[in-house]
Amino acid sequence: MSGWEFVKDRTAAEGTVWRSADQLLYKRTGGEDLRAETEFQQLAADLGYPVPEVVDSGSEGGRYFVVERAIGDYSLHEEALADAGRDGQVSYQVISTAASVASRLLQAQARHPIPPMPWFERAAFAAEVFEENPDFDTPRVHEAVAHALDRLARLPMVRGHLDYGLPNVLQAGVIDWQHHGPVPLGYDVYPALDIVAFKGGGKGYGITPEQRAVYTAALDETTASLTGQRVSEHLGDFLLVKCFFFLARMRPADPTRHDKHIKWQYRRTLFTTGLDQYESAASIDTGAFPTLKRFTSEHQ
Repeated sequence: MSGWEFVKDRTAAEGTVWRSADQLLYKRTGGEDLRAETEFQQLAADLGYPVPEVVDSGSEGGRYFVVERAIGDYSLHEEALADAGRDGQVSYQVISTAASVASRLLQAQARHPIPPMPWFERAAFAAEVFEENPDFDTPRVHEAVAHALDRLARLPMVRGHLDYGLPNVLQAGVIDWQHHGPVPLGYDVYPALDIVAFKGGGKGYGITPEQRAVYTAALDETTASLTGQRVSEHLGDFLLVKCFFFLARMRPADPTRHDKHIKWQYRRTLFTTGLDQYESAASIDTGAFPTLKRFTSEHQ
């Protein structure tokens, strides 16, 4: 790895990330999962998705590697943290950039729809959620999911990111496509600002209702031109799936880890809160979610 500067270990996957001395290239190492991600990323680039250009890939030292062209110095998550550190509020420049990148992704996805196919189980990690939370495996929950999926069947199916959020968005595109899979158009990008609430509101910044409205309006302008409909009407459906996604794999294996138990119970509360809201109005207001800090103080 001479000529490369170590950046970090990869998250949620085996391997490491390196940066070239001139900071124009990134190199990631890993196993077969990285090979599959790279093959998808090359396809996505050919389809016009805003993704890093793959300039080299292969095997060395028994491991797979990929070299990509840099598409920015900081993620929008890091920019939001910097904004909040200065004056306590995320700038509208971050919101505008997020909307711009999301709109570019929507345009590329809409130009290349795929045949309808099952997607919920993979996107929601539903099997894991029900295994760890058998009390949620009820007719009530399945009925809500069936209602959401029936509504979402009206949207085109596209190749999606599945783990889209500000940490994976840079000025010029989207990184970390390891969880790619089929999704309805809009599933990736519409909930992106709501993810802060699912993570407890303790990541160093918050998104205001006004900022979410500005972001959503920008995406609606794009989807209306692409499909004739404003996809924000499905945001509640998307967020119901996210209630599953953020609860998956949260049940602690060690019963003595009180901190992990509290976080699991917190995500369970967000799940039931979201379900209640969705049943009432087919929408979910993440602004009404309690913060992890408040929940912890109430459940000591």
